[in-house]
Amino acid sequence: MIPSPHYKGKVRDVYDLGSELLLVATDRISAFDVVFSEPVEDKGKVLTRISTQWFRYFSDINNHLITDDVSRFPKPYQNDPSLMDRSVLVKKAKRIDFECVVRGYLTGSAWKEYLQFGTIAETPYPKGLQESYQFPTPIFTPARKNDSGHDENVSESTMEKEVGSDLFQKVKTISLHLYQKAHQLMAKQGILLCDTKFEFGLIEGEPVLIDEILTPDSSRYWDASTYVLGKTPASFDKQILRNWLESTSWDKNPPPPKLPESLIQELRKKYLELEDKINICLSQK
Repeated sequence: MIPSPHYKGKVRDVYDLGSELLLVATDRISAFDVVFSEPVEDKGKVLTRISTQWFRYFSDINNHLITDDVSRFPKPYQNDPSLMDRSVLVKKAKRIDFECVVRGYLTGSAWKEYLQFGTIAETPYPKGLQESYQFPTPIFTPARKNDSGHDENVSESTMEKEVGSDLFQKVKTISLHLYQKAHQLMAKQGILLCDTKFEFGLIEGEPVLIDEILTPDSSRYWDASTYVLGKTPASFDKQILRNWLESTSWDKNPPPPKLPESLIQELRKKYLELEDKINICLSQK
């Protein structure tokens, strides 16, 4: 039997193995920084498979992945059935405390900021833009990671001042490259990568991709056939849950409402459907 995790996040369990970490994606689901009581069956496995596939596809970009093969895990984690398909052994890195968010379309918190102030990431934008507007080129809108409370959207200049110009330019360039390539690939399967977030850490002073990439928990994936300017297209991601919650009277503070079984099954179905489409895209490399 494996020991208890050293750290339990909202949806991941983390085991600290010294110079390495074992990350275990559970079936827990969260929204608005609150974890729900009801799991989504196989969610952790889907997210792990999707993320590791993207890491391998973008093998030219340094990342923290060592292996997702449980037979290569150190003891006592080696070949543990509970870790199958939902765990990765990774290099330990010093986390950069910013999320590198890339947006191709105007929605979410960027849309709310634009409506209120006419800005996105504190940068002024023309009047009259509609929700789901596609930017001429993707934009970089970082967010500061906070240990408590919500992450905080900030300007590019704020992040640049705090991490340094050289590191800022490196992670911005990598993030935009990853988004643009993934958007191009997914469009061939009728999926629009609306936006996504990347996280980076430092190993020997160089940035490496960490956490997860391009999963339905870290990205918005839209059904291209339902895309209409001024409306939110149908999703293949956690936005399904957020939309349902917004339709309730819940104040976004614990305790969360009970999730209906129909919603849980819809989430599971969409996650699996998205995984199939990503598999097709990446098999055509």
